[in-house]
Formats: sequence, C-alpha cells, structure tokens
Amino acid sequence: MAIYNSVLFPDALLMPNTRDISEWMKARLDDGQRFLILCILIGLSCGVAAVLFHWSIHGIFHHLWDWATGCGGWQFYAIMLGAPTLGGLLVGISVKFFAPDAAGSGIPQTKMAYYNRAGFIPSASGVWRFVLGSIYCGLGNSLGREGPTVHLSSAISSRLGRFFFKSEHRIQSALPVGMAAGIAAAFNAPLSAITFVFEELLDNFSMKALGGIVVAVVIAAAVSRTMLGEDPILASDFISKEFITSPWMFVGIPMGVIAGFLGHFFVSSVLGLRSKCKTKFADYSWLTPAIGGLCCGVLGLLALQVTGLFGEPQNTVFSIGYESLELAFQDKLVWQILAVLLICKFTAVIVNYATGGSGGLFSPTLFLGGMFGGLVGMVLVALENWFHFVHWPGHHQVVGGCVLLGMGAMFSAVVRCPFTSLIIIFEMTGNYSLILPLMAGNMLAWSIAKKFRPIALYDALLLQDGVNLKKFTAYQGHQDYRSLPVSTIMTHELVTLVTGETVEDAIQSVGPQGLLYHAYPILDAAGDVVGIITRHELQEAEPSDLLDKLIFDQTLLAVNPETSIRDAAHKMIANNFQQVPVVSATNSQKLLGMITLNDIARQQNASSH
Repeated sequence: MAIYNSVLFPDALLMPNTRDISEWMKARLDDGQRFLILCILIGLSCGVAAVLFHWSIHGIFHHLWDWATGCGGWQFYAIMLGAPTLGGLLVGISVKFFAPDAAGSGIPQTKMAYYNRAGFIPSASGVWRFVLGSIYCGLGNSLGREGPTVHLSSAISSRLGRFFFKSEHRIQSALPVGMAAGIAAAFNAPLSAITFVFEELLDNFSMKALGGIVVAVVIAAAVSRTMLGEDPILASDFISKEFITSPWMFVGIPMGVIAGFLGHFFVSSVLGLRSKCKTKFADYSWLTPAIGGLCCGVLGLLALQVTGLFGEPQNTVFSIGYESLELAFQDKLVWQILAVLLICKFTAVIVNYATGGSGGLFSPTLFLGGMFGGLVGMVLVALENWFHFVHWPGHHQVVGGCVLLGMGAMFSAVVRCPFTSLIIIFEMTGNYSLILPLMAGNMLAWSIAKKFRPIALYDALLLQDGVNLKKFTAYQGHQDYRSLPVSTIMTHELVTLVTGETVEDAIQSVGPQGLLYHAYPILDAAGDVVGIITRHELQEAEPSDLLDKLIFDQTLLAVNPETSIRDAAHKMIANNFQQVPVVSATNSQKLLGMITLNDIARQQNASSH
C-alpha cells in the first residue's frame, strides 16, 4: 500500500527532510524571496515536464506508426483502428474509476481549481494527466498536448506552492505561474503564454502577478529551447517579409468572417455532442472514449485512402498534426488533400473531445485554421491565374500567408483569446509581416463567435459539468450577468418529493432536520417533474392529504439551462413565481435544477461590487 500511494499520490513522498527544508526557508527568507524561488522552480519543473510530455506523445505515435507500416496490409488497418480505440478505453476506465480530472483539455479543470479550490490541484491529477494524455494522443487520437500541458504544469505549481506556503492566497497565486510556464514550453511562445493567462484565467491585469509569471515563462521557454531547439514550430523563411498590406486586408477580413462562423459551428458541435454523451450515455461513460477512438481510426484511415497518402504519417488526421500543418504552410499539399484533412480532422476532433478523450483543442484548432487558410490560398492563386487582376508575390507566398491568417482567425474564434491569437501566430512562425490583416481577421472572428455564443468554450464546458460560475470574477460585471444562462446560478442539488405520498410522509422523507427549503419539486413515478410545492403549503395542508391533490390544478412554469437570467426573471415576475424548475431543453419534464428570485438577487448584489 505504501508503494501504491507513493506512485499514484506523490504528496506521500514529502519526507521529513523536505519539511525541514521548507521550515528553514520560511525562517530565513521573507515572503517575496520565497515566491521568487517558487517561480524559478515552477519555470524549471514545468519546462522539463512539458518537453517530456511532448517527447512521450511523439515517441509513442511514431513507434506505433512504424510498427503499423512495417506490418502492412490488413494488419496496418487493424493496428490503426485498434490503437485509438484502446487509448480511448484506457482513458475511459481510468477517468471513471481513478482519475476524474483527466478527461478533456485540462484548462476548465485548472480554472475551477483556481477560483473554487483556492488553487489546489492534487499531485495525482498531474501524474494521471501526463500518463493518459500520452496514451490517448500517442495512440493516434486527434487531440492536442497544450491544454493537458497547462493542467499538468498547474498541478506541479500547486504542489510547489503548498510546499513553500500555507496561505491559500499564495498557493492560488502559483497556479497562473505554472499555467504560463506550461504554455511557454509547449508552444515555444513566451509572450503569448503571458497574454493567455490574463485573457483566459485572470480577470484583470496586475503588475504583481506579471512579475512572477514572467520569471517562470522565461525559464520554461529557455528549458524548452535548450531541449527541443531554438526554431519556431513552423518555419516561415520562404514567406516574404515585404507583403503589401492593402490587398491582404481584402483577404484577412473575409477570412475572419468565415472563420467566425466556422469556429462557432465547431464549438457548438463539441458542446452539443458532449451534452448528448453525458446525458444519454452516462452509465457507459467509461466506454464512450473508446467509441470516439474507433471513430477517429475510421476517419484517419478514410483520409489516407482518399488522399492516397498511405505510409505518410505527417499527412494524416491521427495524433497532433503539426507535420501536416507545416506542409500546408510550405504549400506542399494540393487542395484535395487540404479539403480531406480539414473535413476528417474537424469531425475527429469533435468526436474525440465530446466522447471524453484526454487531450486539448489548441493544436487541432490551429490545424483546422491552417487547412482552411490553405484552401483560401489555393482559390486566390486560381483567381490570379484566371483573371490576372491581382499580382501576388508568388504561389507559395500566397498559400503560406493564408495558412497563417486562417490559423489566427480560427484560434480567435474557438479559444476566444484575441490578443493571444495574434501573438501566438507570430511566435509559432517567426513572421510579423501580416500583422494588420491578421489583427483585422482575428478580431472579426472573435466578435462573430462571441455574438452567437456569449459564453466562451472552456466556461461552457464547466457549465455542462454543473460547475457554478458565481465565483468567477470574470462574470461579476453589472452588464454581463443578465445575459448569462440560468445554469450559472441555479441550484443543482435538490430535495424532491414523489407523487402518491401524503403530506405527513413527505415531511418525514426530507429528514430529521425538517422543511429547510422554501419549495420542493414533485416528481412522478417515472422521475418527471410535475409540480412544485412550497414549505408553507405543506405546513398548512392536512397530514393525510396527498401531494397529487395539492398540485392538481397547478400550472407548471419552467425554464431551460440556456435561458438568460434576464428572461427567467421577467417570466417569474410576470407570473408571480418566486422559484421555477430548470428542465432539459429537449425534455421539458427532465428536472435539472431550480432557480429562485433570491438566486438572481444574490448574483445582482455580487455583480454590483
């Protein structure tokens, strides 16, 4: 048992001598000095962890690919179908029974830990994230490594923060430091790591927070470059440094508009399929990642067959996909391949993520944007050849420039961090020549996506999981809260009564503490909500009265989770209701929670401070 605990729960490895070191540091160093040392250690450890995670995924996948291609024939198909399925099955079983935080990208889990748990992430979560992320993506599933790297790095920073400090505030402040260090090492992009933390995690810019983040980012990026090399992820030397801005503005703007709609469709598809998997297949949640892996295998093999790229691992939808993105950037893929990779990867990513796989959406989003941009570049080249109305700098230059613009716009539409989307493209490519059209396209894509779906992707994922965002400072603006869905403030844990009971039996069924709540939903034998009864009505009724009698002529008013707080309040006030049930949008009798006027008032008070 001791060995088991030390492997799965590294907190158990904190021996007395390390505690002595911690006490010695607290006695000899002041708070600021200890935090500086903490940031340095976070940068070093997260940088090394990010590189090891990168090597682990790529090592597993390339060994898998070499094995499959070496076997050839039907064995190749069997291996490339079975490997993603096996990866999904291992993740599903582990998430169900051992590692509930290891599903998805890890960024929603990091945000929940920062706001709701004072920065606490168990060390076991980081270990499981490394292992399951390596297995899932390494065995060919179409998700990325950057989100899991954030979660892994945040778990490391949380553990180090608890070693250096007892204060919850200090432990919490270590989390954004680790988050930034992980992004910097994963993307070799220190500047975008800083902006991402402030856009995604923190509510406002703080010089105090910036100091520690910069220290960790610089060290993590230096570690990554030492171990992986100095070059950016995508080489862009062939792209002209002297683009003429005017014609590219006419390219960047429409690309931004299209990417905004495409990104919205992508996010809606992920959330919609994920919601169905969580509701309809909740009892088989351990199996759904395997089904997603099987679908990924089918799509990957389909793409290989259609494009005729058998034996080329860099041109498939399997695993991370940066090799395909670099080839598109260098104009080495024909339009048919770009189209097939875009469609198949788009579908595979949605299925892999929605079914509960362990991986992120950063690199898939960039991949999809790059393929989309490459197709646009091909169209522009064809138009030039046909009509000669615009003289572009060259075939390769046009396609490469459009890939760059597509990557930025798609990232902005999906991840919803527009400044990060600008800087990360520059840092990944080392090219700054298209800054103005990139800015225009990214902001348009971000605006369109936000207009159609006000709640960003990672927060929407938390909402699906029933995480209450009342504590999220990003939602405490006096103009923002009214547009939020009622799912952000509704009560999820309910005490319900059942039809057929007498009033006396119902009061006894709520427990020895008695009637603590103002109102109680009433369910029928099938579990469908049929009415609501207040505490006052129960107390005034005869003990022998049936609940069915008390709600016989009741008109049931309900809202669904996506109803805005404003609309719910108007409906309740107009009908003189103090509380209403929240029901499924697809099944008006499936009870999900309750919303009260008091909940709305509390949110209004919190938003006004």
